[in-house]
Amino acid sequence: MVEHWNLIAYSALNAHAGLSSWQLLGAVFAAEWLIFLMPLSLVLLWAGGGAGREVALRACLAAVCALALNGLIGQLWYSARPFVAGAGHTFLFHDPDSSFPSDHATSIFSVALVLAFSAVPLARRLGLALLPLALVVAWSRIYLGVHWPKDMAGALLVSGTMAFLAHTPAARAACAGLLPALETLYRRVLALPIGRGWLRP
Repeated sequence: MVEHWNLIAYSALNAHAGLSSWQLLGAVFAAEWLIFLMPLSLVLLWAGGGAGREVALRACLAAVCALALNGLIGQLWYSARPFVAGAGHTFLFHDPDSSFPSDHATSIFSVALVLAFSAVPLARRLGLALLPLALVVAWSRIYLGVHWPKDMAGALLVSGTMAFLAHTPAARAACAGLLPALETLYRRVLALPIGRGWLRP
């Protein structure tokens, strides 16, 4: 039943053979470049200083843990990508590794969810901005034929789980304990721009 609905959804979302150049360029941009707004958001949040740094750290760790779980799932269960299974049309080169869950969607959803549910105003704004972009990334990778809809559902499940865990007291305490060491490293590595007032200490 799941595979049946997965195939129906894939057929509806995957691009047709006569894809125009501007549609292809837009989809490829979404699939490969929008993801970089995620680390940019974390850098902006860290640069803002204060409580935002602890949130940025939790979001980063949530994404790392989620990707590690994806890797484990991929090792235990191989899910063939659409182009390997001979389904639909493919417009983006990709290795024929396991497709479930999507790493791109997992990483951006993990960060977006942690930030969106933060009490820090800047983090919440960044997270709410990233969430619709995460949906665009997920759509584009199905549209271009390198992922199934079920891969995105799996990514959202893994991301949501890690984002929930990132808000637990244990995760908050661990990140609060790790933060001073990271700030010390940050101040040493970027001592020159911090000393000149270009960055917050």
